[in-house]
Amino acid sequence: MSTLRILGSLAALGFFAFVARRYARRQVSRLTLIIASFVTLGVLAIAAAPHAFDPLFETFNFQPGNNGRLIALLLAATALLFLLWFRAQATAEEVRWSIRRLVEALGVERFDWEEARRRRGEGPLLVTISPAYNEAENVGAVIHAMPEEVDGFRVLPIVVDDCSEDDTARVAREAGALVARLPIRRGGGLAIRVGYEIALALGADIVVTLDADGQHLPEELPILLKPILEGQADHVNGSRMLGDFEGGPLIRHVGVHFFSWVVTVLTGQRVTDISSGYRATRAETLRRLILEQDQFWASEVTIEALRQRARVTEVPVTFLTRRGGESKKPKSLRYAWNFSKAIAKTWLR
Repeated sequence: MSTLRILGSLAALGFFAFVARRYARRQVSRLTLIIASFVTLGVLAIAAAPHAFDPLFETFNFQPGNNGRLIALLLAATALLFLLWFRAQATAEEVRWSIRRLVEALGVERFDWEEARRRRGEGPLLVTISPAYNEAENVGAVIHAMPEEVDGFRVLPIVVDDCSEDDTARVAREAGALVARLPIRRGGGLAIRVGYEIALALGADIVVTLDADGQHLPEELPILLKPILEGQADHVNGSRMLGDFEGGPLIRHVGVHFFSWVVTVLTGQRVTDISSGYRATRAETLRRLILEQDQFWASEVTIEALRQRARVTEVPVTFLTRRGGESKKPKSLRYAWNFSKAIAKTWLR
């Protein structure tokens, strides 16, 4: 046991030295240093005079022999470790939320507001939002294919540039889109939230999302809008499974079917293409949605709309393979895992 006490003391001193060094470099807070000090003093006290803690052990009926008191120390250490982990997680979550709010605010601030107000005009407004990362090869063609008006709605295309490393923002502006550029890359979900906030601020009546890589056809906007304009839906999902799509990896199509089935079971409403990014939503419905995913956002919007008891339907649309550039999606297994987490988090909240 003396060897164990020595090792424990050395480990405690090493831990304190590590924390103190980080504190000196302003990498941890004073509170963290204080917690580390108490932990170190506690370990040193137990190692130096274990019998001094006998009354405490006896209170909880941990008697000498059979390593009972060692087990008690391990339980106490586990509880302390859990509390420290919980505190670290809470701090990390607070930091993530702060960064998220900052990036969103900067993205909205960097939007072409003067040009948007000039082009807003009068009458019903349809805003299209295309999140884009390194899509200079494709985004121009997508914007050029956008109609100026659909069923009496003026169409205002917005591209949210997720801190691209190419000329995505410039190409989008030259093609006629309004652009918001994020200061750091955070994912399509955050880009979509920035786009939604801008669209609502501009007084949009309907907001449409579509990819900037050329997979969705702007010519099919009337198909997407029809259920909303006829008063049959609040949120419309464009489904390649009901329409048509160009070839792609088999595992991707299997995944679309599987995750759509999962969401159907969880929500009680049939969904055929939960990963579709081509969708239209009434502005009043958007205002009720609570969106938190920075990535893998497609499922979140539909599940959240159903949770808010919005009328959700699907229409057949055409999906093409990307016209150029590289896909930004991760490998299949990683994508499936993250997509599963996004579905679970949205459904459980």
